[in-house]
Amino acid sequence: MQPKNESFENPSKIRAKFSKHMSDMYQEEVPLYGDLLTLVEDINQEVLEISPNTKAQLERTGEIKRLSMERHGAIRVGTPSELSTIRRLFSVMGMEPVGYYDLTAAGVPVHSTAFRAVREEDLQVSPFRVFTSLLRLELIDNLETRQLAVDTLAKRQIFTPRLLELIKQYEHDGGLSQVDAETFIDEALETFRWHTTATVTSNEYKKLHNQHRLIADVVAFKGPHINHLTPRTLDIDQAQDQMPARNITPKAVVEGPPRRNCPILLRQTSFKALQEKVTFSNQGSEAGSHTARFGEIEQRGAALTPKGRALYDELLNASRSELKEFPNEENAQHYKEILVKNFSKFPDSYKEMNDQDLAYFRYFVTDKGYKALDNTTLPTNLKDLINAGFIEYEPLVYEDFLPVSAAGIFQSNLGDNAQAQYKISSNQIEFQNFLGTEVLDELDLYADTQKRSIEKCGEILNLALCTA
Repeated sequence: MQPKNESFENPSKIRAKFSKHMSDMYQEEVPLYGDLLTLVEDINQEVLEISPNTKAQLERTGEIKRLSMERHGAIRVGTPSELSTIRRLFSVMGMEPVGYYDLTAAGVPVHSTAFRAVREEDLQVSPFRVFTSLLRLELIDNLETRQLAVDTLAKRQIFTPRLLELIKQYEHDGGLSQVDAETFIDEALETFRWHTTATVTSNEYKKLHNQHRLIADVVAFKGPHINHLTPRTLDIDQAQDQMPARNITPKAVVEGPPRRNCPILLRQTSFKALQEKVTFSNQGSEAGSHTARFGEIEQRGAALTPKGRALYDELLNASRSELKEFPNEENAQHYKEILVKNFSKFPDSYKEMNDQDLAYFRYFVTDKGYKALDNTTLPTNLKDLINAGFIEYEPLVYEDFLPVSAAGIFQSNLGDNAQAQYKISSNQIEFQNFLGTEVLDELDLYADTQKRSIEKCGEILNLALCTA
């Protein structure tokens, strides 16, 4: 995403700087996050040293340049107005809402989207993402508690006056100067900063907490503090195994698919949420406590097509049904075995996934293809070109999230008793109305990227490629 005026700072550069500042701030607030970064860095370096194929693949796709800066964060806002302004804030950094996630089916009273860059060249500059959830106040069944939440949220302003001015300036002018961009970053960080003073009394906090621990987290504080930041690892099982040796207590189960030779979608784990001292509005110097913020690690694999996603969902649902309860410390090994058994039905090679149209890929002209330009009559069918060695492919990395995994992370860090049953179904239309725009379909984005890579191969080889 290029700015409209050359004097304006590139939104991707603003995003990269903001991501770095956010990471530094969170590391100061949660030192254990710094230990997590060191662990991931060590594991990634080891994987690159012992796996030349992995290193070559990351170099081929350009992902190796972004690996160390890769982060996703998560926030939870309380009102439609906050959600709308958050969208405008992220727009300054070239981030758009992608996907709609309904977490109520998993017992979490929010619906969400992910703000991120959408073009591959922008993702290479900074793949920073923020999973953003809106509290569904209508799901608070106790009317007194619901009104408490409404009244409390109505009193707060989570954005600084200067930040709101800069957002309006960006929207009017089409960009920000480098100086204004630096100010924007400083002001925006204040929205995500942790505050040790709650905006409610201890009794009001208990009412919100008893309704749902996440509701207390959203409502009881001055702003939507970043509740976790997530680096990307190349081997999440190693991370899970090594966390205890670094005095980091991991959650019981790695969320997502089982370990595979060819990773798919998203796997996530985290250290358990911290119990942090807070002062409630009626306590003076006496401190209470709040538990919400944690550290997370993710391993990203291939983005799946609708066909591949349907198979994934089928196998995951079968695994969950077979387990018959929420994955926890007692059944973690059994759940892992169930996942491995069921996911044996999902092909574990990129060739099979490509042949069966289960994943999205980026296509490249090979050295052999370039050498054949002047003296070889080339086939026009894509698969024929691949089989002949003129074109090769690498999987598109999955840039988005999984509702079941997100809910699993939330629940494990809020406590197993945080799960609830909600009768109200998802409401994407209402969410988009609050947001102020439609969310983008992530599958369309992957399909477009794949299509562009095929078209580029055709241009290089001077062919009208047939993909049938």
